[in-house]
Amino acid sequence: MDIKYNEGKLDENICKLINKGFTEYDKTFDLSPNYKEFSFIAKENGEISGVFTGKCLHDEVKISDLIVTEKFRRKGIGSELLKCVEKHFKNKNYTSISLTTYDFQAPKFYEKCGFKCEFVRENKRK
Repeated sequence: MDIKYNEGKLDENICKLINKGFTEYDKTFDLSPNYKEFSFIAKENGEISGVFTGKCLHDEVKISDLIVTEKFRRKGIGSELLKCVEKHFKNKNYTSISLTTYDFQAPKFYEKCGFKCEFVRENKRK
């Protein structure tokens, strides 16, 4: 067996193999993977002020990245991007929106936006 490490985007054929595999496996449980990637991009006077990326899988919306450029921080852009996500996926058969954040990033911000912490992973290096 030969196993190789890969960085960056996967080859299109490998992506198709993964999607086919998950779809076939999900069918054995009467499920649909319902997989899709999405993004929301905020602009102020034509300049990108924030970007939100995520994925949908089964009945969950997963937040991948939320960034507001330094120039536009503390102006409510991150909150507005989150509201757009919630509004977009409301009433579309998704049961949750989830994310992972580090303590040095934005847990307080997400709590302020209505998210609840489910667990804290201890950093063994501290």
